[in-house]
Amino acid sequence: MEPFDLHYQRGREYVHSPDPNYDPKVADVIHCLERAGRDPEAYAVLFQDELTYYRQPTLACADEEAGSSQALAQRRITATVDALTGRVVYLQRSKIGVKALVDVYQRVARVYSDRDTIYVVQDNWPIHFHPDVLAALRPQELRWPLHRPSNGSTEPSPRARHLALPIELVQLPTYAPWTSPIEKLWRWLKQAVLHLHRYADRWQALWQDVDRFLDRFSQASAELLRCVGRQSREILCGPALAAVEGLFYYLIECLKPIAESGMPQIPMGSNQTVRSWHTG
Repeated sequence: MEPFDLHYQRGREYVHSPDPNYDPKVADVIHCLERAGRDPEAYAVLFQDELTYYRQPTLACADEEAGSSQALAQRRITATVDALTGRVVYLQRSKIGVKALVDVYQRVARVYSDRDTIYVVQDNWPIHFHPDVLAALRPQELRWPLHRPSNGSTEPSPRARHLALPIELVQLPTYAPWTSPIEKLWRWLKQAVLHLHRYADRWQALWQDVDRFLDRFSQASAELLRCVGRQSREILCGPALAAVEGLFYYLIECLKPIAESGMPQIPMGSNQTVRSWHTG
């Protein structure tokens, strides 16, 4: 086909974010990172997300012993990754809904009980902004429009728990998972535990294996920060500012090619040197 200037190529998905508020939303995240970097004893920045995994492993080519098939059961995780320390707070359930989100926010509030404000950076899943979830937090001043289901209520139900948790929600751009470092935690979990797992007949053993993996990060983890793109520069500018630096440039370097070509080019597990933006 060369005479016709045609080449055999694999198709690729077109990934884009149609969010008209993309840039200011990213600026909000960076503002929170900067504030926490300057005063880490008062503020925490957590990237939050959910993941679903199944009794049956993800498909791939491999030799497998014949055996009985199992129903397609699923398990859900909701978790946060601390942008400054790499600490993970998570919850596993068969279903993640309003109750589970409020439960994990209570867990987050206990872990960060010494902080005045906990920024939770998250995507735009409607359940994140359900009235019963918002009722559990301190009053929110959300800057960007919410996309609620047409049949969704705008007022808390009688079951809502009014807890005044010191959490402020920060909205990521729509359809832009590359702006959230927690996606790399999910990739690591899939590579280490979920791909081609052998637990189809031992469903609860798989839960426990996922627990063991996530429990590795129940305290501060430099290993996880490196995984999500943070480079250590404590000697030059201190641990808190170094973490903010790494995530700041993680976001900036990811957004440059997106703006130029419309395709995300995330440096997954990159060990690139982080440049300093600290002028003091």
